[in-house]
Amino acid sequence: MTTPAQSLPEMGNQLARARQAAAELAQFSAVHRNTILLSIAKAIVSGADSILAANEEDLSACELSGSMRDRLLLNRSRVNAMAEAVQNVAELPDPLQDEPIEWIRPNGLLIRKVRVPLGVVGIIYESRPNVTVDAVALCIKAGNAIVLRGGKEAAQSNRRLVEIMNTTAGLPRGAIELLDSSTRNSVKDLISARGMVDVVIPRGSAEFISFVVENATVPVIETGAGNCHIFVDASADFDMADRIVINAKTQRPSVCNAAEKLLVHRDIAREYIPRIVRQLIDSGVEVRGDAAVQKIVPEVPVAKAPDWDLEFLRMCIAVAIVQDVDGAIQHINLHSTKHSETIVTSNEVNARRFLNYVDSAVVYWNASTRFSDGGEFGFGAEMGISTQKLHCRGPFALRELTSLKYQVVGNGQIRP
Repeated sequence: MTTPAQSLPEMGNQLARARQAAAELAQFSAVHRNTILLSIAKAIVSGADSILAANEEDLSACELSGSMRDRLLLNRSRVNAMAEAVQNVAELPDPLQDEPIEWIRPNGLLIRKVRVPLGVVGIIYESRPNVTVDAVALCIKAGNAIVLRGGKEAAQSNRRLVEIMNTTAGLPRGAIELLDSSTRNSVKDLISARGMVDVVIPRGSAEFISFVVENATVPVIETGAGNCHIFVDASADFDMADRIVINAKTQRPSVCNAAEKLLVHRDIAREYIPRIVRQLIDSGVEVRGDAAVQKIVPEVPVAKAPDWDLEFLRMCIAVAIVQDVDGAIQHINLHSTKHSETIVTSNEVNARRFLNYVDSAVVYWNASTRFSDGGEFGFGAEMGISTQKLHCRGPFALRELTSLKYQVVGNGQIRP
């Protein structure tokens, strides 16, 4: 069988360099890794003009519009924010210095459980150049090398950012590798580079993540797809519900923690649905509804069956009427991508039921889904929101970029 290094020599060289860099980074002290990060932050600020020029090249060449173009766009404020995010990561506690867990067995063996880097982390993502910087900062902080495969629409921005970060003193050669984004082969070869890459993190549409999961031989951590729901219960404060719905849908509609579906309790449907639909439309949102919603607001087009499973990633939302909190839970668990869901209610029993039985990574009571973010949770930057249950779930941040190993100390014991 042909290995990735044999089928794509240059990628093979890049992965080999990353492997060697990971071994070096794992031995660096926390002070050394933090010094590298602070140097990267300064280099990004110093290189802002060239970063913006590269980004302008990408913007001129792409055909993106609206919120998708906004994801690609950099300005001086966003460049400064990227540098600040790196500084914030440097200031976080070092996950590799967690206090070991120790115990002694009856035979005298001392068993110590310690935290270690994952090794070589691959990430596949689109559009957002800030992901390039966030991912690098988190991986270096946790002692990992990183292999980046960004989208072709951000090729020049990512190339310049990686060039700047790779000039940092003390950073091992190969610690940050950027793959060719002009061909899909780089994705296929990265996700099959078993033995060279320790984990791959895909960010993007549900279809893309499914492709990676189904075709990868490297372990995958699923992140990103967010068919997020809001349930407005019968006892909800309407003003609060309005704020949460409008914020979750419109504050940044192209991201994975934006709300895509609105469920309303049948007892308040006739009163609340016309009110919130009017506000959504006034905010520029396309509204679709089930048959029951259309009877209340006939101007709203009927949502088609696929809409309930779709992540719109734009100013569009589908609205449905449900019988009660159990109906909302059932609907969400059937259609959700297991990302983030919220209930708006003053009924604590219903809230607790929702929190306990909705099967998603993050579940809220009286708050916007837009808070599903590593920074908002106090974790610093993140690799994404993990929607799976193994290794990590929810914000995939610094601590989740490490693994565990056991160190066992004896004095000659043998097993009888």
